[in-house]
Amino acid sequence: MIRKKLDQFFQLSDHGTTIRTEGMAGLTTFITMAYIIFVNPAILSATGMDRGAVFTATILSTVIATLIMGLYANVPFAQAPGMGLNSFFTFTVVLTMGFSWQQALAIVFLCGVINFLIVITKVRKLLIQAIPESLQHAIGGGIGLFIAYIGFKNAHFLDFIVQGNNVVRADLQDGRVVELVSRDVLPALARFNDPTTLLALAGILLTVVMLLLHWRAALLLGILFTTAIGLLSGMAPWPQFRVQDFLPPSLSPTLFQLDLAGLFDRPDQLFTVLTVIVAFSLSDTFDTIGTFIGTGRKAGIFDQSDEVQLKTGKGFSSKMDRALFSDGIATSLGALLGTSNVTSYVESAAGISAGGRTGLTSVFTALLFLLCLFIAPLAMLIPASATAAALIVVGILMIESLRQVAWNDMDQAVAAFFTVVMMPFTFSIANGVAAGFIFYVLTKAVRGQWRAVHPLMYIVTLLFLFNFVINAVH
Repeated sequence: MIRKKLDQFFQLSDHGTTIRTEGMAGLTTFITMAYIIFVNPAILSATGMDRGAVFTATILSTVIATLIMGLYANVPFAQAPGMGLNSFFTFTVVLTMGFSWQQALAIVFLCGVINFLIVITKVRKLLIQAIPESLQHAIGGGIGLFIAYIGFKNAHFLDFIVQGNNVVRADLQDGRVVELVSRDVLPALARFNDPTTLLALAGILLTVVMLLLHWRAALLLGILFTTAIGLLSGMAPWPQFRVQDFLPPSLSPTLFQLDLAGLFDRPDQLFTVLTVIVAFSLSDTFDTIGTFIGTGRKAGIFDQSDEVQLKTGKGFSSKMDRALFSDGIATSLGALLGTSNVTSYVESAAGISAGGRTGLTSVFTALLFLLCLFIAPLAMLIPASATAAALIVVGILMIESLRQVAWNDMDQAVAAFFTVVMMPFTFSIANGVAAGFIFYVLTKAVRGQWRAVHPLMYIVTLLFLFNFVINAVH
């Protein structure tokens, strides 16, 4: 009876999937993004926020937002506080620009309100329609490289050679910020004498072999097998458990701590506040659009019929509409709980690659995060090298979309190239989208085809340029 109800609610049969496949996909997504429950508190606590409260806020915002995505939109995307956005919150807005963390939360809340408004007014939907097909394929391939780059760094496959032959290792898992003394930094291949590197390499080999043998659960099994090898061989440490670690910290130090009044009590700061809100909103919006386009359409989650509904439907009639609505309310929800921007996670691509096609994947992911309120230490059993291997393989699977770009057509190739390379090189999906927009508009203007560009492309391109100027000034 329960199986039948789930099948009807999530339309499992229509999507060619099963409860078991959705469960495996949800677990895969959870494992590849579980690091956020440790990294986000580490980053935000640098502002003076209570680390335990941020830990709880991170999990609760992830659970609620992901459930909304799964139950309302019926798509396999998880939501959580975004990497990059949390660093901007801490190191730019608070530590550099001098806002208090309470004021920064107020900025995030207002950003969420703006995102919600542009969703219900269909602006986000129109933006997606305005993006030319070549850029959509380039965004998908760029995200593949971006995900793979995260995997390479987490696997310690890269060393960074600084002037004077000093080697600095970049580790994204512990939230550390490495201040380089020189801009003359060259990436280099690691020497493969690090246990993390060797374990990740074993994970990649295992996962690729299982993919070649057409094992549907290859990504998840690769993570689990790599974890087992690491723990049994001593290449990954066993975490130390304490009883008190299994009790969720209080949320009260960050809950509803927004300082909206203090944000606007100085008229001379109004322009600065507005520019920060615009910067947050642009990054959040185009991280989301890039994630949906790059992962959802390739897997058929947002297909041609959905695009027809986007153009002709009323209200929130399409999955894309509902997914954008779910994402739109996530940011303000996170700010109320006490965390930075909550957004759709690109690591959802791992679950989609494992077969996830409906919102049941998101429900499974949300339930696993909820358990982390009480069993967080167990999540530490999975080493970064295990998830790194999965992310690299996801990059292999996603890069295929680049074959849809007509690289022999310079009009398409220029914008597509900058879209693809800027994502991993600048560690930002939004920067890649911005570069693609700017060069696409430039190309059409030079060719005398400016009328072929959707008006929204011009508006957003000007906003991107404005944002770059503001960042340069600050």
